[in-house]
Amino acid sequence: MYRNLAPAQHFHLPCGLWQRGFTMVSAIFLLVILSALGAFMLTFSSAQHVSLAQDLQGSRAYWAARSGIEWGGYQAVKASPPSCATSQNLTGPEGMTVTVSCVSNTWVEDTATVTFSTITATACNMPTAAGACPNPAAVGGIGYVERELRVLVSK
Repeated sequence: MYRNLAPAQHFHLPCGLWQRGFTMVSAIFLLVILSALGAFMLTFSSAQHVSLAQDLQGSRAYWAARSGIEWGGYQAVKASPPSCATSQNLTGPEGMTVTVSCVSNTWVEDTATVTFSTITATACNMPTAAGACPNPAAVGGIGYVERELRVLVSK
């Protein structure tokens, strides 16, 4: 005989049939999480490579500027009396351009007179169209590296 039951009690699903979509949902969830983790790892790895390349370029620029300082110091000291009033663009190692400028000054105090030169060497990897550093148009751009060193030389 048929009894009056609530609508949900009219039929009974076999065990496990109502759990059919659960595996699919968990598989999609795991795929999304693993994809996000892979994308993060790829982004982090790319950032590390760019940072390493920038660090290497910065080191090259420093040593190029240092060689420009030594060249400028030699030019200033070999003159007698030491003097210079020039600016020179040099090609440094690994594609670096070095702009070396030298300005002579005289300092007088009572009986002493000292002549000295201020040598500035600026190295960069993206010089201006005229081949000089620094390049104001490239400052702040991706991949632009610049180092500037300044010394006083007296004889």
